[in-house]
Amino acid sequence: MTKVSVSLDAELAVEAMVLSGTRSPQDALELIVRDYVARGHRTEARTGNVEDELHRVRDLRPDAETGA
Repeated sequence: MTKVSVSLDAELAVEAMVLSGTRSPQDALELIVRDYVARGHRTEARTGNVEDELHRVRDLRPDAETGA
């Protein structure tokens, strides 16, 4: 897997370490990002994705020609 380097403010890195319970800023950021991505996937699974939403809204709108 390709690695990416990210620069963070020291206070932000320490806060991330405290919140994630790690001793390494690298590990803290990785855990937080993985949690964020997983949460997004869980939300998407519960609510559907954006494309599904567009189809549902489009299906509920009345047809301009028939008025139905």
